[in-house]
Amino acid sequence: MPHWLVIDLEATTDEGGWPVTEMEIIEIGATLVDRAGREQDHFQRFVKPTRRPLLTPFCRELTHISQANIDAAQPLTEVWPAFERWLAQHQPRLEGWASWGDYDRKQLLQEWQRLQLDSGLSKVPHMNLKQRFAKARRLDRPLGLNGALQLAGMQFSGQQHRALEDARNTARLLPLVLPL
Repeated sequence: MPHWLVIDLEATTDEGGWPVTEMEIIEIGATLVDRAGREQDHFQRFVKPTRRPLLTPFCRELTHISQANIDAAQPLTEVWPAFERWLAQHQPRLEGWASWGDYDRKQLLQEWQRLQLDSGLSKVPHMNLKQRFAKARRLDRPLGLNGALQLAGMQFSGQQHRALEDARNTARLLPLVLPL
């Protein structure tokens, strides 16, 4: 049975936001689901940023990620290979990967290039679920994850702006846009 990987990243930021080029991943959340959106496996790790290792108060409040979580984490150069090892066992059944919007894809591409990391994901098709959901629902403009869940008659489950919870909630919308 084919599977989809839904990824969500949390990254360094401050009030008003930072350009993607200034942001660094601080948490990776990934859920592997079947086409019905049922979780088969998951991956979650905190990541220690190297350029700005101190989280801003805004970032800590938004993500509910503590400085202690980050201080105890490994850098992406160590976390990403662990993710790739986890992913390798699922790769043969992987139909594609998705994220809510295009930010996660762009952030990963930037980090892979900056740190010279190889990724099996670079050979797998990516779906911008935010755009696909808006198109399927004939919306004038895409909604945030919470708004899309509400439109689909669902409530957000868990803590918003935590990578694994965001990925799991995004995955709940996947069956609504995948062709049968």
